[in-house]
Amino acid sequence: MLMSLKSAVVLFVLLGACRGVPRDGYGPGKQDWGFVEVRKGAHMFWWLYYTTAEVEQFTDRPLLIWLQGGPGASSMYGNFEELGPLTLEGEPRNHTWVKNYNVLFIDNPVGTGFSYVESTSLLTKDNAQIADDLLTFTKEFYRLNPEFMTTPLHIYAESYGGKMAPEFAWVLDKAIKNGELDIQLESIGIVAPWVSPIDSVLSWGEFLLNMGFVDTKGYREIQAAAIQTEHTLNEGKYEDATWQWGRTEEVIVRETLGIDFYNVLFAQDFRATQSRLAMFAKDMKQATLESAVRLASEDRDQMLEDLMRGPVAETLQLPAESVYNKQGGAVFQSMAGDFMKPAMHVMELLLNSTSLEVAVITGQLDLIVATAGNVVWLEKLQWEGRNGYLAAPRNGIGPLGTLEGYEKSYGRLHMYWALRAGHMVPADNPVLMDYILKKHAGFPED
Repeated sequence: MLMSLKSAVVLFVLLGACRGVPRDGYGPGKQDWGFVEVRKGAHMFWWLYYTTAEVEQFTDRPLLIWLQGGPGASSMYGNFEELGPLTLEGEPRNHTWVKNYNVLFIDNPVGTGFSYVESTSLLTKDNAQIADDLLTFTKEFYRLNPEFMTTPLHIYAESYGGKMAPEFAWVLDKAIKNGELDIQLESIGIVAPWVSPIDSVLSWGEFLLNMGFVDTKGYREIQAAAIQTEHTLNEGKYEDATWQWGRTEEVIVRETLGIDFYNVLFAQDFRATQSRLAMFAKDMKQATLESAVRLASEDRDQMLEDLMRGPVAETLQLPAESVYNKQGGAVFQSMAGDFMKPAMHVMELLLNSTSLEVAVITGQLDLIVATAGNVVWLEKLQWEGRNGYLAAPRNGIGPLGTLEGYEKSYGRLHMYWALRAGHMVPADNPVLMDYILKKHAGFPED
C-alpha cells in the first residue's frame, strides 16, 4: 500500500530532524535542517550552519539564533543577503558569521519562509504566541541537538524580529530558571528593533527634512499622518493603527518621490514610484502587506524566492507542503492587531529581572526604524540602571582604524550607532557588527 503524502511528510520531518548531526546541504560547510511541529498543524523550519572555524568541536564556538522581521519576512533573507556563507548570487561572503559561530536561522512566525501551517487559523496573532512557539521549538531543537546544551547561546534579530526576540528571550530565561531547559542563554542583540513602533513613525518627518528628502510642506504632510497614527494607537484601535502606519508610508513615497526605507542613500528607480503609489491607491492594505514583508528591491526579492523554491528546496529535499513565502502576507495580516503595539515592557523585564546582556543596534541611514526613534524609547525605559545609562559617555568604535560607529553602555544595556549603515547593519557595516559579536558573543582566539 502506498504511503499517504501526509505520512511521507511526517516521515521526512522525523528522519531529517532526528539526525542531529552535520551533513552536506546547500553551499559550503556542514549543516542540518528540519521542521518542528510547534503546535498541531504548525510547522517551523530551521537551518543550522555549523561554524567553519578550525576548532576541535563545533560546540567550542557559541550558537547564534537569527530571527528576521516583517512579521512574515523569512530568515533566509538574513542568510543570503546579510550574514550567511553565500550571497544571493552564490558567491562566498567574506564577513559571514559562520566563520566564527554556529548560526541557526529560524523561519518565524509559522507561515513565514519555509515554515507553514496546515490552516491559516494556526497563524499567530500576537507576540506572546510567537514567543511560546519559539520556546516549544527551542526545547525540541535541544532535544535533538543536546551537544549544544553547554554552548553559550545568543539571540540576534532584526526589525520586527527585534520586537519578537525580547519576549522570546524572556520566556526562554523563565523556562531555564524553572528547570524546563538546561542551556546557556547569555545575551540578546536586536538590530533596527521595532520595539516602540510609534517612536519610529514620529521620527520620520524630521529625519527626511534634515536629510533633504522633503521640504517643510512635505514634512508637515508626513507629520500629520504620523500623528494620526499615534492618535489611532492611543485610542486602542491597534489594527487600524497598522493601516494608518501604511498610509503614512504612502505619504512618504508621495512626498519623497521614492525612497528606500531601509537605507535612504540607496538609489531608487524613479519610474517605480508611480506604480507603487498606484498600488497604495488601488489597495492600501495589500500595499502595506507587501511593504512589510519585502526587504529588498522587487528584483532581488524575486531572485531570493526563485533560489529558495528551486535549488535550495531541491537540495534540502523539502516537502511539498513547504512552499517558500507562500503564506508571508497572511502572517502579517494575522498579526496586524499586534504590529503597532510597543514591547518596551518586555525590554524592562529583561533588564530588571534577568542577567542577560542586551544590545540595541541602529543604522544611521535607516528610515523605517530610524535611529532617533530608538534613542527616544531607550531613554524612556524604566529599569534600575536608567540614570546610569543616561549619564554614561558615548565612545567611538574603530577596531581597524576607521570610525565605524559609537557605543553607550551601562550595566547590561548597550546601545550601538552604526555609521554608513541602514536597516541591515550586518550587511552594511560588517566591521562594526563583528566588533559587537566579539564583545557580546565572543569566542576563544585561534
